[in-house]
Amino acid sequence: MSSILDQDIKYLAGVGPRRKDILSKELGVETFGDLLQYYPYKYVDRSKIYTINEMTGEMPFVQIRGRILSFEEFDTGRRKKRVVAHVTDGTGIIDLVWFSYAKQITSNYKVHTDYIIFGKPTVFNQRYQIAHPEIEKADEVRLSEMGMQPYYVTTEKMKRAGITSAAIGKLMKTLLAQLKTPLPETLPPFIVNPHFLVSRDTAFRHIHFPKTADEMSHARQRLKFEELFYVQLNIVRYASDHRRKYRGYIFQHVGELFNKFYSEYLPFPLTGAQKRVIREIRKDMGSGRQMNRLLQGDVGSGKTLVALMTMLLSLDNGYQACIMAPTEILAEQHLATLREFLKDMPVRVELLTGIVKGKRRQAVLEGLQDGSVQILVGTHAIIEDPVVFRRLGFVVVDEQHRFGVAQRAKLWSKSENPPHVLVMTATPIPRTLAMTLYGDLDVSVIDELPPGRKPVVTIHKYDSQTTSLYQGIRQQINEGRQVYIVFPLIKESEKMDLKNLEEGFEALRMAFPEFRLSKVHGKMKAADKEIEMQKFVKGETQILVATTVIEVGVNVPNASVMVILDAQRFGLSQLHQLRGRVGRGADQSFCILVSKPQLSAESKKRIDIMCDTNDGFQIAEADLKLRGPGDLEGTAQSGEAFDLKIADIARDGQLIQMARDEAQKIIDDDPTCQKSEYQMLWRRLGELRKTNINWAAIS
Repeated sequence: MSSILDQDIKYLAGVGPRRKDILSKELGVETFGDLLQYYPYKYVDRSKIYTINEMTGEMPFVQIRGRILSFEEFDTGRRKKRVVAHVTDGTGIIDLVWFSYAKQITSNYKVHTDYIIFGKPTVFNQRYQIAHPEIEKADEVRLSEMGMQPYYVTTEKMKRAGITSAAIGKLMKTLLAQLKTPLPETLPPFIVNPHFLVSRDTAFRHIHFPKTADEMSHARQRLKFEELFYVQLNIVRYASDHRRKYRGYIFQHVGELFNKFYSEYLPFPLTGAQKRVIREIRKDMGSGRQMNRLLQGDVGSGKTLVALMTMLLSLDNGYQACIMAPTEILAEQHLATLREFLKDMPVRVELLTGIVKGKRRQAVLEGLQDGSVQILVGTHAIIEDPVVFRRLGFVVVDEQHRFGVAQRAKLWSKSENPPHVLVMTATPIPRTLAMTLYGDLDVSVIDELPPGRKPVVTIHKYDSQTTSLYQGIRQQINEGRQVYIVFPLIKESEKMDLKNLEEGFEALRMAFPEFRLSKVHGKMKAADKEIEMQKFVKGETQILVATTVIEVGVNVPNASVMVILDAQRFGLSQLHQLRGRVGRGADQSFCILVSKPQLSAESKKRIDIMCDTNDGFQIAEADLKLRGPGDLEGTAQSGEAFDLKIADIARDGQLIQMARDEAQKIIDDDPTCQKSEYQMLWRRLGELRKTNINWAAIS
C-alpha cells in the first residue's frame, strides 16, 4: 500500500502536469504521500446552522439556510457591477455581496430557492452582509456529513491557478477515496495501545475531515507523536552507537596544575552549581567513554572558569586542550580571560584565528605539534588541515549553534581517539528544544550566579521620557559607574540605522557635555573598534554608544547601566544577552528598555517578560513560544532541519518527553537494532532518513 503514496501527484485526478508544477514549487508536494501530509491549519464547524436573528458582527464565520428573495445590481465603474442578493430565513434579512462576476452570479443562483450560505458576517448600513460567500443548494447538502471544514494555507501563485483551500480539500477527498485499504501501521501495538493512539489510517482521514473536534484532536495526537518519536529514536540511537563505538581518554589523575589553580588562583569560591558541573564532567572523563556534554548557563554564571578547570585536568593527564569560539572577538576575549585567570602559572596558551599570520602562526602550529602549546584558543581556523595536535584530549566548543555537526566531527579526527567535548552556550535552551537540538549530548546547567552578584533591575521607559532617563544616567556616572547605550542595527536598513547611531551619538554628546563617550559599531575597522573598547574598559570614557556588536565578549564589571533604544526591534534572547553585559560587579545594575509608545501586542509581551524575570530559561521558553524553534537566535538552521509537518517543539513538550522515553526504552532493550519485534521501527526509520529531513543536523 505504501507504493500508492509514492505515486507522482500529477496522476491524481484534478492535478495534471501544470498544477503538479505549482504544488511542487510552492509546497514541495511531489507525491500522494506529500499531499496527505499537507495538513489543515484550522477548521470551521459546518455542522451547525444559525438563524439570522442569532448572528452578531463579531462571529468569525456563520452558516445559515436561507432563500434568495431578489437580486440588485449597481454600476461600480467601467464595465463593473456589484451584485447584492437579499436573503431571508424567516427570522430576518441578510445581504450577500459580490464585487465581480455579476453574470455568473445571477445565472448560477436562483430566486425563491433555498441555499446553505457560509461566510464572514459584517454590518453595513445597519444590516448584516456576507461578501463572496460559499453557497450550495440546500437539498444537495447533508449537514451530518459536513463536520469540521478544513482550511489549508495557499499562496498567491496557487490562488491564481485556482488551487484554493477548497480546491486542496477536493484533491484530498479524491486521494482518500483512492486509498481503498487501510494505510499500513508504522508504530507497533506495544506503543500505540498504552498511549491510546488511533491507527495511522484513521489519523490521516480524521486530520483532514474530522466530524468532531474530538476526532481532530485524536488524529493530531497520533500524527504528532509519530513524527516526534522517529526524530527521538534517531537521536537516541545515534547517541547510543556513538557511546559504544568511541572510547574516550581516561582522565583519572587530578594533578599539580588543577590543585595549584584551585588553591592559589581561584578568583572567587566556586558556586554549588559550578562544583556540581565539575563533578559531572570528572565522572564522564573517568568513565572510559567519550564525553559529549552541553553546558548551559546564563551570561556571567562562570562557564569559562569551569571550562578552564577541565582543561587543566586534561593537561594534568598529559593531553592538550582547545576552545573554539564562533568569532574572532570572542576568541580574543577567551584568550584574555584564560591568561588573566592563569596569571603566572606555567601554562602556554596561544591564539589561532584569521588574524594570526606569518611567523607567529608558524610558531603556534609548531607548538601544537611538539606539545609545548598546551591550550589553544581559536575560531573554526582550528579545524583546518594544517593544524595538527600532539595529543588533543579535550575540546570546548563555545556557542555550539554557530558550528555544524560536520565541524564538530572534524575536530574528532585531530586525535587518535575522539577528544572529550564540552559544548557551552549562554543562550539558555528550553528543555524540549535541547532534547531535540542537542539530543546526543548530556546536559549540565549552571543555574546560580557567583556570590555578591545582584539581579539586574529592568525598567521600561517610553522615548518621550528622556529627561528622567538622562537624570538616572547622570546619577550613576556621578557615583563612579559606566553606561552602555545600544542602538539597533538591523541589516535591512543598515544605512538608516547607522545614520541614527551617528546622529544619536552627537545628540548624546550634547546631552552629556561633562562626560567622555566612546562609539563602536560593526562597520568600524577592527583596530579602531579595539581602541574605543579599551578606552571604556579602562574607564577613560564613561558612556559606550554601540550597536549589538557588544552583545558578545565584553566584560566591564564597573558598567552598571544598559540602555537599549528602540527595544521593540530586538528579540527576547538578544535583549537578554545585552542585559547580561551589566550586573558583573557587586553594584546594583539597571537595564532600561526604551521604546515608542505604540507597541504591537508581541513587542509589549517581550518587554513585559524582560521586566518580570532575569531567568534565562524562562525567557528562552517564552521566546520559543513567541517565535518558534526556527527563529530562535542561532538555531534557525537547526529549526529548519526538523522539517516537522505537524508537531511543534515549542508547544508539544509533553509529547516530546513521551516520545523520548519510548525511544530510550527500545534502545536500552535493543542497542544493536537486531531484535525481531523492533524491525518495523528500524525499517520505517530507514525510509524516513531518505526523505528531505536533514537528520545529520538533528543529531
